[in-house]
Amino acid sequence: MSNRQILQAMSGLMAGMFVAILAGTVVSNALPRIIADLGASQSSYTWVVTAELLAMTATVPLWGKLSDLYNQKLLLQLSLGMFVVGSLLAGFSHDVGLLIFSRVAQGVGAGGLTALAQVVMAAIIPPRRLGRYSGIFGAVFAVGTVAGPLIGGVLVDTSWLGWRWCFFIGVPFALAAIVLLQRTLKLPTVRRREVKIDFLGASLIVTGICALLIWVSLAGNEFDWASWQTAALTSTGVVLLAAAVFVESRVSEPIIPLDIFRNRTITLTTVASLLVGVAMFGGTVFLSQYFQVSLGKSATIAGLMSLPMIMGLLVSSTIAGQLISARGKWKVYLVAGAAIMTAGLGLLSTIGADTHFGLLSIYMAVLGIGVGMLMQNLVLAAQNDVPAAELGAATSVLSFFRSMGGTIGTSVLGAILANRVTDEITKSLKEAGTPPGAGQSAGHGVPDMSTLPAPMRDIVENAYGVATADLFLIATPFAALALLAVLFIKEKPLKTTSGMERLAEERGDPAEELNRLAGDDAKAGTGRTLAD
Repeated sequence: MSNRQILQAMSGLMAGMFVAILAGTVVSNALPRIIADLGASQSSYTWVVTAELLAMTATVPLWGKLSDLYNQKLLLQLSLGMFVVGSLLAGFSHDVGLLIFSRVAQGVGAGGLTALAQVVMAAIIPPRRLGRYSGIFGAVFAVGTVAGPLIGGVLVDTSWLGWRWCFFIGVPFALAAIVLLQRTLKLPTVRRREVKIDFLGASLIVTGICALLIWVSLAGNEFDWASWQTAALTSTGVVLLAAAVFVESRVSEPIIPLDIFRNRTITLTTVASLLVGVAMFGGTVFLSQYFQVSLGKSATIAGLMSLPMIMGLLVSSTIAGQLISARGKWKVYLVAGAAIMTAGLGLLSTIGADTHFGLLSIYMAVLGIGVGMLMQNLVLAAQNDVPAAELGAATSVLSFFRSMGGTIGTSVLGAILANRVTDEITKSLKEAGTPPGAGQSAGHGVPDMSTLPAPMRDIVENAYGVATADLFLIATPFAALALLAVLFIKEKPLKTTSGMERLAEERGDPAEELNRLAGDDAKAGTGRTLAD
């Protein structure tokens, strides 16, 4: 495919990814208003946030396996369709139960987009040329991440629109993506004899993962880490996943082919993706809270303050992708990205309530540069080193473990943040002569800074500054372990054929080979087709 054909085919993918990113960011500023309007509890607030993430993370492996068996364009359109249904249900919700159910539907659709977009890119673009297009997805990621909270804030504050439009706004983008995919993305229908979906294995994987994710999402908030709920959820999750491994090792079409972990590159990139998820998502998700509580900024300003990190990610992913495509060398960017990401997290561990925004911007930019060089290129390294028939499984495994790491990191570090804030407030109040125990109530929940007296506001600002810095300090060793993992990845030359071409060669399918040759002739100007 020419560059123009690839960009046309990617237009639908980009629209779909923008929808998925927007869904996760546009509601962040609207949730307090949503929960208040529906008369729901703080527990419901947690479930509205985690329901989509749980559904997305748990279903990514299933979408990846389906992409190895069925038409990928149809699966993409199906995932977008599910996202549309979930968005409409969420927008028309009049109770929190339906809202949580609709978020699950959105999460399933987003899981398909997360897994399939990178699979389709690998199918139509050779690894040697893939790097230059990662910057485009970086731009989509940056726009969706920055625009989401700003759009959500405007919609909520506009009386004639309201919070329901936070869900409706993604529908036209999703419908446009479905139409663009139909018009521009040309993929062959993969037909396999006696295809058998391992529904038992899929059910065991999904339920086992959900049990563990529910545990890390609620432990420390709804119940103690050391409690009977923890014992029940962890034991259930471990037993179900052990049963899934047993089933997957014995079926002909496993959801996650266990033998792909015999590949050293897959194993190391999977470990690195998990660690990147813990370090990056677990550390950065609380930055907005730090901006608003510790630095006293509004929600809109807090969204804009993350621009240095997003711009660092965008620039580094674009430049690294161009250099990889030009030179064919990729490991140096993985190593450099992991090292820079570790340095960025280390720098952010020094922040406080009085950190100047200029210095904070440099720290965030360093982190963004490291993440941009590392995250997408881990997928490139893995896709380059597996058979074309396992592209979907390998890609979804990396996406799954990155999301899993992000969920674990966010939940565990969130509990640490809450305890650390309480400890700091209690310590400061004790030094001021306030009776012990007062900090327990003062540190419960996110405070409304506008209602606090000046002395208490200073204490809370300092507590959140110290606690947020501690989170980055905890995240730094995970980034260092990711650096250690990528150091052991063996660099292999990037393949110069696309996934579809490699698949045809692996299967020895003459029709596919003739289609490929006809495409080559068409590029050369002969005008030949398979029918000719």
